[in-house]
Amino acid sequence: MTLISIICGAYNVEKTLEKSIESIINQSYQNWELIICDDGSTDSTWIILEKYKSLLGKKCKIIKNDINKGLNITLNRCLKISTGEYIARHDLDDYSHPTRLEEQINFLEVNAEFCMVGTGMQREDETGIWGHSIPPQNPDKNSFIKGSPFCHATMLINRSVMIELGGYSESLNTLRVEDYDLWFRIYEVGFKGHNLQKSLYTMLDDRNAYNRRKYKYRVNEFKVKLKGFYKLKINLIYTPWAFKPLIVGLIPFKVYNAIRRKYIK
Repeated sequence: MTLISIICGAYNVEKTLEKSIESIINQSYQNWELIICDDGSTDSTWIILEKYKSLLGKKCKIIKNDINKGLNITLNRCLKISTGEYIARHDLDDYSHPTRLEEQINFLEVNAEFCMVGTGMQREDETGIWGHSIPPQNPDKNSFIKGSPFCHATMLINRSVMIELGGYSESLNTLRVEDYDLWFRIYEVGFKGHNLQKSLYTMLDDRNAYNRRKYKYRVNEFKVKLKGFYKLKINLIYTPWAFKPLIVGLIPFKVYNAIRRKYIK
């Protein structure tokens, strides 16, 4: 069986960490290694990670940053010590459904024209599941116009492609949109991805999620989109779409949240 390296950043996730890791342990596909980098947590995250390292042995690798450095740098540290043929993403305040890895690896193993595969995701808050996001099945360059055509935390990616491209950009201009930047670079060199048309992942997406997305990260998304449009030679008539993140960032929270929830449902 092909080895999958699951890479995760952890930052103050003591409340969700155990349920999240258990969702990996309970996968129907079992040939994986779990690699977690604690990104400067100040709660009991590291203590819980040590417990799972003891439980899982060689299947689990844990490392830590002395200070919070951001997801891009943290994931690159995980990537450097990974040994699998494929890299899976997983966030430690979310959980993967039991057949997620099995369905993704089965797809890539028989569809060599794709270097990565994602899935749809459920959205969950304190009231339960409130929506689903199903990305386009076979994204082309025009799928990037309105936003990222992949759900980052659901992805399974050929490791050799990520190594070839140098992993995630560590530029401050890609912080919080490092995945979007990576997809642009993957498509620029001729690779492509696919999305399974089902939700195999549940994302914790509470009512305050919008508030945590600072305007500077909206600016980063604008920069990545504008640069990415150029890389993929997207028709200039679509350039105004690059400004969408800047406009969205100015919409009052209550209005934006109502629109967003209606759209995702």
